[in-house]
Amino acid sequence: MKLRGTTALVPGASRPVGRAIARKLADEGASLVLPHHDWPESTSEMIEEFNLRGTTFLSFAADLTKEEEIKAMMTKVESRFGRLHYLVNNIERGGMPIVHGAYTHTHNQGQWDLEVNTTLKSKWLLFHHSLPLLRKADSAAVVNISSISAVVGRSGPAELLFNDGYSAANRGISSFTETWAREAGSDIRVNELMLGLIRNRHGENTRGWSTLTETDKNRLYDHILLGRTGLPNEVADAVFFLLHQATYMTGSILRLDGGYVLGGEKTGSLPEGIL
Repeated sequence: MKLRGTTALVPGASRPVGRAIARKLADEGASLVLPHHDWPESTSEMIEEFNLRGTTFLSFAADLTKEEEIKAMMTKVESRFGRLHYLVNNIERGGMPIVHGAYTHTHNQGQWDLEVNTTLKSKWLLFHHSLPLLRKADSAAVVNISSISAVVGRSGPAELLFNDGYSAANRGISSFTETWAREAGSDIRVNELMLGLIRNRHGENTRGWSTLTETDKNRLYDHILLGRTGLPNEVADAVFFLLHQATYMTGSILRLDGGYVLGGEKTGSLPEGIL
């Protein structure tokens, strides 16, 4: 168990991708801090799973868009564990155009603010209020989870999945990653994992994906060089690499997208030339 004696804060572990990350870190021996806010059924499943596993963990309700609740969370973490070794900054809220439609709809009142505040501002709050506890560890690491929407925006086959506010917020995360790597100094590494279409996250088993036509889905598969969406376990393995194994990486952005960003252009045969 390579992470025995460490503590990791993993928001979003009630959902499949966050759960896979938390499960991987627990399997490696880490104690977990698992804040939750909504998805009550998934939260109950999360708590039951880690209890059955015998994982040492702390779980409680917290709205991570609110600074006072984050401060209270850090007080609980310090009281229980004394310090923090890892922050997996896995918090976001994105509206899918295929589901929500335009921001101008009445039902989308507040959607823009929700996407930006959760995807961007909450990450800022989590990092800055975690930093004192991260500094108490002998060495520590942060992984910011972002999306390729930062690169592609609402364009191409993914235009049905990535909303404007969500895309803009994700572009800002890379600025945070580089700034925080400088701010954290030599003892805390800060890197970013930029995700493409992942099953249960902009991929299969989401409401948006089930709304797509077969033509829409095939356009997306054709745009991914590997021809498929990613798996939550693949995300978890990449997070573990950045937290524990990438000891000479900081301020870096690792893209885990199966080649989606590169898939818009194909290479052909070389011309014969004129010489």
